Amino acid sequence: MESTMKELTGESVLDLDDKAGVAGGVEDVYGEDRATEDQPITPWTVSVACGNTLLRDPRHNKGLAFTEKERDAHYLTGLLPPVVLSQDHQEKRLMHILRQYTVPLHRYMAMMDLQERNEKLFYKLLMDYVEELLPIVYTPTVGEACQKYGSIFRRPQGLYISLKEKGKILEVLKNWPEKTIQVIVVTDGERILGLGDLGCQGMGIPVGKLSLYTALGGVRPSACLPITIDVGTNNKKLLDDEFYIGLRQNRATGQEYAELLEEFMSAAKQNYGEKVLIQFEDFANHNAFDLLAKYRTTHLVFNDDIQGTASVVLAGIVSALKIVGGTLADHTFLFLGAGEAGTGIAELIALEISKKTNTPVEQNRKKIWLVDSKGLIVSSRKESLQHFKAPWAHEHEPVSELLDAVKAIKPTVLIGTSGVGKTFTKEVVEAMSSINEKPVILSLSNPTSQSECTAEEAYTWSEGRAIFASGSPFDPVEYNGQTFVPGQANNAYIFPGFGLGLIMSGTIRVHDDLLLAASEALAAQAMEENYAKGLIYPPFTNIRKISAHIAANVAAKAYELGLASRLPRPKDLVAFAESCMYTPVYRNYR
Repeated sequence: MESTMKELTGESVLDLDDKAGVAGGVEDVYGEDRATEDQPITPWTVSVACGNTLLRDPRHNKGLAFTEKERDAHYLTGLLPPVVLSQDHQEKRLMHILRQYTVPLHRYMAMMDLQERNEKLFYKLLMDYVEELLPIVYTPTVGEACQKYGSIFRRPQGLYISLKEKGKILEVLKNWPEKTIQVIVVTDGERILGLGDLGCQGMGIPVGKLSLYTALGGVRPSACLPITIDVGTNNKKLLDDEFYIGLRQNRATGQEYAELLEEFMSAAKQNYGEKVLIQFEDFANHNAFDLLAKYRTTHLVFNDDIQGTASVVLAGIVSALKIVGGTLADHTFLFLGAGEAGTGIAELIALEISKKTNTPVEQNRKKIWLVDSKGLIVSSRKESLQHFKAPWAHEHEPVSELLDAVKAIKPTVLIGTSGVGKTFTKEVVEAMSSINEKPVILSLSNPTSQSECTAEEAYTWSEGRAIFASGSPFDPVEYNGQTFVPGQANNAYIFPGFGLGLIMSGTIRVHDDLLLAASEALAAQAMEENYAKGLIYPPFTNIRKISAHIAANVAAKAYELGLASRLPRPKDLVAFAESCMYTPVYRNYR
């Protein structure tokens, strides 16, 4: 770590003076932080925005909420109907309109249209109705949006970098209008949710993730940059689609791919500084692990599929222990799926057990078993395994079916990350229930169609005894006169607060202990009233408070490890996190 620290040179965005006197890492040019929300601002674009220019600027547009004084001052009189509505009234009107749509994709399109028209209203709506709108702007609806992105594409929402731009990626980054970027979410579209290779149409994922960074974690929209790296697609249906918006060629691989990614990573660091957070999203397994291993010591990088999923699932398991009893070390874990998510969760569980028991991580891996498409991962398969699966190859006779693995291993916790729906069959759930009084069953694959089982199936087949959570949302389930509310192990619990914690502390590298800190903070937010309903996660209605606590815990650990560069350390990190958060209330214009 010392050698890494010595290599750090140059000024970054987080070194800039914060003239607004608030935190968040860059100067509050647009007055977006909570600490400045009562101050009147001037709606600057290139010049002072007025007339149609102001109405067409999503950052400053307030629609019918412009006061008569503002309409006179900014040449809006006559360009709007005479009525003046409050932001709350606008919210009520928009929710009424959204609820008229019966097709989720139509709601998604309406929300994206709002984001392009009125940024503050979009984020306020998403914050105030988060439980209702989260499944629209993120999973599961965003999956369908990506599949049909070419048909619904209206206006670019991020930066597209293709093989055509090789050798000039730095110039392409400079084309983005915002110069002070704190978070980049980047995908190459090869493994979008459980839907496979969607190529350039994967842009819906970075756009959706960054919307949540702002709405749930309070990172300013102006500091967020969605990027899709287009190296082609192996999806023949897309290549034959006349409306496909990406490169019409098979995917580049090997050296050509590696060189493009290397140029992008170097250019991002050069253009935005040492402390810009680069989040890898929905890369295929073979690239995801390699990219994380290659860049985690030289860049501030985070893979949500590997690390974010692991952190939120670990939090759910720790929370579930308050219902089923025992410590992590007392339990046996069985995974269906040994890709990015499965191995990432498994490794973080092993690390947490090691931390709590002061025992080697290699020893604790033996409590964790993984099943892939070829069956239980055992030592006799070691030579044919991909490198990231090798640590999970334990001594055991070969087992080809999940049901047989459950009977042989006798797990207390069953976790699905396979991306294949209906794989937790009635027989599997009944076997788990015969072994455990309260089996913990986590069906994590997205979207809903790929979930290993539904909430209703888990509760019914276990006779109401399962502790259940899923990756996609399910409605409450009535069983034997009792209502069960399934939890959602949604990465949105973790990554917005995690990113805010890194930004506000000026953290330079992501250490595994920061992920554990985020898990502990999330688990601590679940309350007794949640457990009574079978919920192992706190309700999303409190997500901003949860994010502030996660950010504070992550920042505290970063300061403890010597990874934080923003000094002096704030005394109250929770209050500091809240003061950094973007607030989407309308401002008064001079």
